[in-house]
Amino acid sequence: MKLSDIRPNPENPRVIRDDRFRRLVHSIRSFPEMMALRPMVIDEHGVVLGGNMRLRALQQLGYTEIPDDWVRNAWDLTPEQKREFVIKDNVGFGDWDWDELANSWDEIQLAEWGLDVWQPEPEAEEREQDIQALVTFDDEDARKAALKALEGIEGVKKIREKG
Repeated sequence: MKLSDIRPNPENPRVIRDDRFRRLVHSIRSFPEMMALRPMVIDEHGVVLGGNMRLRALQQLGYTEIPDDWVRNAWDLTPEQKREFVIKDNVGFGDWDWDELANSWDEIQLAEWGLDVWQPEPEAEEREQDIQALVTFDDEDARKAALKALEGIEGVKKIREKG
C-alpha cells in the first residue's frame, strides 16, 4: 500500500511530542513487525482512525510503501463509531503494575521500548498547583514578565490569575 494513500486525521485529539515521538520512530525502525501486529486503522477515505503518530513516524523514516497488513480497514463504521473509535483507541484502560515492572523487567529495555519508567504522571491537581506556584509573585514586574513568558510557551492554553 502506498503511504501517500493514507491521510492523518485532522480531528485526531492525541499528540506525541519530541522524546516520545523519537522513541516511537526508533521502535518502528528496530521492530517493524510490530506494525503488522498492531496495524493502523483507516476509514474508506484513507483517513487514519488509529495510528496517526505511527503514520507520522513511517513518513519520517522515509517509507513510501508499506505492507498491506500494516493497515486495517474500518470501512463499515458509522461516523459516530469512527469518532468513538478515535477516542477509545487512545484511552489507556489499565494501569502499570510498577512492582512487577521493577522486579521482572529491565528498566533500560523498558525505556528503549517507550515506557516512561518509575515516574508516574502527577495528578491534574498537582500539575495545576505547580503551575500556580510558578506564577505567584509579590513583585508586579516579575508577575508581568512571567505571564508574558508563559504566553509564548507551546501548550499553554489558558493563564488564570488568582484574585
